[in-house]
Amino acid sequence: MTTRLENVANYANSCSPPHRMRFLSDSESWILFRDKVFGNYCCPPELNEIGKKIVQHCQGLPLAIVLIGGLLSKATRTGHYWKYVAENVSSETTITDEQCSKILSLSYKHLPSHLKWCFLYMGIFPEDYNIHVSKLVKLWVAEGIIEPVQSKSLEDVAEEYFLDLVERNLILNHEKRSNGKIKTCRIHDLVRDLCMREAQKEKFYLVTNRSLCGIQQGSSTHRVSIRRNTNTHDHKLLSSPQVQSLLNFDWEVPSLEMSNMLHQQGRLEFPNEVAEWVDLRYLDCMSMHLPSWIAKLQNLQTIILRRDMRPLYLSLDIWKMPQLRHVQLEYVILPDPSSVGTEGERSVFVLENLQTLSIVMNFRCTKEVIKRIPNIKKLGIHYKDEDMGGEYYYLNNLVHLRKLESLKLINFGFSFSRNLSYPTSLKKFTLVEGSLSREAMSIVGSLPNLQVLKLRRIAFFHREWITNAGEFLQLKYLQLENISLDHWRVDGTHFPNLECLVLEDCDDFGQIPDEIREIPTLRSIELNECCGSVLTSAMRIQIKHRRSGGDGPQFLIVDSRNMIEKLRRQMFNRLLDPFLF
Repeated sequence: MTTRLENVANYANSCSPPHRMRFLSDSESWILFRDKVFGNYCCPPELNEIGKKIVQHCQGLPLAIVLIGGLLSKATRTGHYWKYVAENVSSETTITDEQCSKILSLSYKHLPSHLKWCFLYMGIFPEDYNIHVSKLVKLWVAEGIIEPVQSKSLEDVAEEYFLDLVERNLILNHEKRSNGKIKTCRIHDLVRDLCMREAQKEKFYLVTNRSLCGIQQGSSTHRVSIRRNTNTHDHKLLSSPQVQSLLNFDWEVPSLEMSNMLHQQGRLEFPNEVAEWVDLRYLDCMSMHLPSWIAKLQNLQTIILRRDMRPLYLSLDIWKMPQLRHVQLEYVILPDPSSVGTEGERSVFVLENLQTLSIVMNFRCTKEVIKRIPNIKKLGIHYKDEDMGGEYYYLNNLVHLRKLESLKLINFGFSFSRNLSYPTSLKKFTLVEGSLSREAMSIVGSLPNLQVLKLRRIAFFHREWITNAGEFLQLKYLQLENISLDHWRVDGTHFPNLECLVLEDCDDFGQIPDEIREIPTLRSIELNECCGSVLTSAMRIQIKHRRSGGDGPQFLIVDSRNMIEKLRRQMFNRLLDPFLF
């Protein structure tokens, strides 16, 4: 925790004195600045002197240094431009919030035009809010602030914009995904203040803690962000044609972000006024159902519905919404598209823009369905009727989804894995609650682009997993959660690119094979709530790795229960070194 108030720091921890943050020295400031601007490269001699002047104007404040560094890392590296920056950041001898705001404003002013709206949008979220990058990307796209680029999807362009803002140090990484990409992010309080100030000038959005009826109906603000203490029963704004986006962050109401909801007798129902929002593009809420009039919203791109696990039957009209890009409706049942319209009309109903579809129950991958979702990238399926088998659900047709990158299958049994093939485009595969044969794992291992594999609550046939040469060549992240496995036989060459191995809740698991330590790219083994044999084998691997003379990378073993250190002390105290080595 950081605070400017000493009494707050003392109250938070009275047992020890607070750590007093200090400004960086000139040499530390220069190293930080140089790292942000040039990375592993050296500063050109002609920029050395003016660069150190710029750093001195930041007066040891890390935030100011990284922001100026982020600006100059993307700018023309000429002495003329750097002198201009130095003149604009110079100020009084003691740096203040006002001076830091000046540096922030400079970073914003010199953003390319295509990044300015994306940057301002960050201020619409509450202070210290963990922003999910995937959601942010969908919002940017739905708002129409992403410029199309030929041969790239809008989402891919939006991710490039996001990474550009990260490289400029205007957005902070918070949490990473299993594939190494950023999962959640934050912005510094001062950066958020800048966003809100500039957004107010541009009338880009309105942030309010007031009742919705307190907002003028004639307001030109198209985006409204509602904070806490709002009277959510007031929804007069719903009928306002000026408002295109409504984000509700009221903690007292379980509906979040673009909710457009009412809270009535413990249930969430769609107000009928939403049916008139023909320009609505993004809908994220909690509800027990999806109204039949949803197809009237022909501009809707994203539907995210959080609800319980009861099946939700969708209307046939879902196939008549051509703008749909992301549909995340937990445990939904899709109607058969072959009954949509007349035979001549059916060819028109193709969701060419659809990229996300999950979680669909008992999804039958018929040719009729596959041809209607040709560009799907992320698909989640839950099979309740396992006895029907993969042939009944036409799972062999999955191979025709040539752009599919992420696949999640729930309740996947032996009967599903016979003669099954997957698209070679698959990068992430998650299997939950099922059984796997050796042949099924070999099929998965042969996927040429697979980088992330998650197996959760899986039983292996004969409780044995044997990997073969040429399998899992691109796999970087492997998660095994609550799996039934006695013997895992692997060679150090079978996972040539594995970086992270995660074992969770593995009480029915033999041990980690020693050969794992021979994988040259391995960086970490993470253990969470695992049995003693797993902990012991992980400790043995680490000790052997260290005693091998330090060849290869050093990897870290993380255990949520901190049992590794306890076992290490026990084993050495009992003189079990010969047993280990």
